[in-house]
Amino acid sequence: MTTPKPKDFYAREVVMARVDHLIRRKQGEIERITRILRAFFDPDQVQAPEPGQIRRIILIGPYARRSWYEDDQTINFSDYELWIVVNHPLFKEECCWTRAREIIGSELGDRCAVSLELYSRADIRIAKAERDTFILDRVEAGITLNLASRDAPLGERECKGARA
Repeated sequence: MTTPKPKDFYAREVVMARVDHLIRRKQGEIERITRILRAFFDPDQVQAPEPGQIRRIILIGPYARRSWYEDDQTINFSDYELWIVVNHPLFKEECCWTRAREIIGSELGDRCAVSLELYSRADIRIAKAERDTFILDRVEAGITLNLASRDAPLGERECKGARA
């Protein structure tokens, strides 16, 4: 198992505040998923011309809507859709995400389903140039849970917490 490299600090309240329209349990699930993705993204699985980095994690779909409400179908089970933007197309390879998917499945598998869509910065630039409304509308309407240029990286304590 490749262990994440310790970095600075991370405040879980930041992610939870971005989804404060959801019930507390769902806020916690989304924060936990975000932490796992950040801690177990493994860019060392591919050879790339630059170090691997998650540039952005975006929650899309019904849970990203401020008008979302709890109903009988969603009270016990959640279906989260997350888009992850990485800095290089090679980091979209499945092998970089295997461990993160395993941890999410083992920790949250009976309470929620998590689908991940992977994009590179180049994919987003192309979507903008081509005015691809499918991608651009979702990025615009989604909730950015983590943005590399704005949010602090995970610290050693948070990496350990994600592994616990």
